[in-house]
Amino acid sequence: MSEQRRIPTIDLAPWLSGDPAARAATARTVDRALRTAGFLLVTGHGVEPGLRAAIREEARRFFHLDTRVKEPYAVKVGGRGWLGPGAEANAYAEGTASPPDLKESLSFASHEPTGDPAVDAEWFLPNTWPAEVPGLRPLVEEYLTRMRDLSDLLLELLGVALGEGEEFFRRHTAHPTWGFNINWYPGRDVLGGPEEGQFRIGPHTDFGTVTVLDRQAGRGGLQVFTDEGGWEDAPYDPDAFTINIGDLMARWTDGRWRSGRHRVLPPPADVPSEELMSLVYFYECDPGTDVRGTDSHTYLRGQLDAITTE
Repeated sequence: MSEQRRIPTIDLAPWLSGDPAARAATARTVDRALRTAGFLLVTGHGVEPGLRAAIREEARRFFHLDTRVKEPYAVKVGGRGWLGPGAEANAYAEGTASPPDLKESLSFASHEPTGDPAVDAEWFLPNTWPAEVPGLRPLVEEYLTRMRDLSDLLLELLGVALGEGEEFFRRHTAHPTWGFNINWYPGRDVLGGPEEGQFRIGPHTDFGTVTVLDRQAGRGGLQVFTDEGGWEDAPYDPDAFTINIGDLMARWTDGRWRSGRHRVLPPPADVPSEELMSLVYFYECDPGTDVRGTDSHTYLRGQLDAITTE
């Protein structure tokens, strides 16, 4: 089986057409891919490339600021603000000691309160918007609306692919938690060379239901692990989102689908100025959702705590 078949490209247009045969064929392809790699590429999503480019432009202005200007926005993993160099080591989630990830992030998360003070204090807090880049907020807020809609659509598709119907997962996202990271991967001209075993993001699986990734191609880019192929470069299409499922979804399907294991390679030595930026939307579910006997958000909090380096 080729890499391209392990990680297929799904055009959402046939699914949205309502044609029963087209929807069934799409669902079968999704089911096969999620059993193998836990990854898909998705086109036909309707999210304009100009919006994604504009977010990168504004975010790059922030990341290129002096550290002293960024420092007031610093937070720990799971917070809302700036994750500076050394804040995160994703390989810790697999129980692997590793150097910190070679990235910086602007991190945002669910913020609209539920009315339950305990839940809101843990999962629904105001986001922080850097004053130095006032143009970022309206762009990100528009993008987040599009990501929520797309993620709910994907959950409907996944419910059918599992043979359970459109509302099987979707009914648990009335007031869900989510996270959104703008990840900046500087080049070696900024960072110097990596330590042994150090990655832009270390090997890990995501924690939630679906992740929607808008990424850039690069030598130090995304790799996906499968039993059949080991570590391979993920296929890339500038028009597509890269979709993977996380641990909660794998558990929800009783292991039928695989939480997509992945990593981001270190900045390449032969392209020392390579700078990449990814927009990563992590979708979860309503607080208190019972996923096969596990409280979803107790699990999520434990995983977030595991990857912090502090």
